[in-house]
Amino acid sequence: MVAIAVIVGSTRESRFSEQPARWIFERLNARSGVEAQWLDLREFPMPFFDQAVLPSWPGRAPYEHAVVKRWAAEIARADGFVIVTPEYNHGSPAVLKNAIDWVNQEWHRKAAAFVSYGAEGGARGVEHLRATLAVLQVAPVQASVHIPASALWQHFQGKDVTSELAALSDKATALIDDLLWWTHALKSAREGEQSRK
Repeated sequence: MVAIAVIVGSTRESRFSEQPARWIFERLNARSGVEAQWLDLREFPMPFFDQAVLPSWPGRAPYEHAVVKRWAAEIARADGFVIVTPEYNHGSPAVLKNAIDWVNQEWHRKAAAFVSYGAEGGARGVEHLRATLAVLQVAPVQASVHIPASALWQHFQGKDVTSELAALSDKATALIDDLLWWTHALKSAREGEQSRK
């Protein structure tokens, strides 16, 4: 069994991210041997990162904020991640980057995949996240789902986007297959390393 956390990367009013997040969450839950976790950043209202010492600093003090402790525990529990993100100004949302920055070792040696939307399907926001997560020893998988702007437009008009997401089913399957391969490989490697200690 592997635990895959679906991270809802936007907290905006009238956000779109919840719909594709639920869609990919349900697809993960349908897979044998997968426990999907729902991590909505609205439920983790972390302060702007302001610590004197980075989370990666050796011997740093334990996390102080209760919400950061909860977030860190959820990231530690997950074996892999699907990050659902919009693109803002060729990057990822500040609230998502802040959540990533608050913890360090909890991310290490796990895999992540991306479902994105916005200009160019959110591809540039994903590239931003790939670079950030690589520094945290997260393996960003190749397969991803980039939702076209037409779905976003449907959402903001109050229309159903089910058919728009259904058209991306093959891409979602490829994303999950890719993510699970890397998740199992990295979990096995982590467990092997632990047994040798």
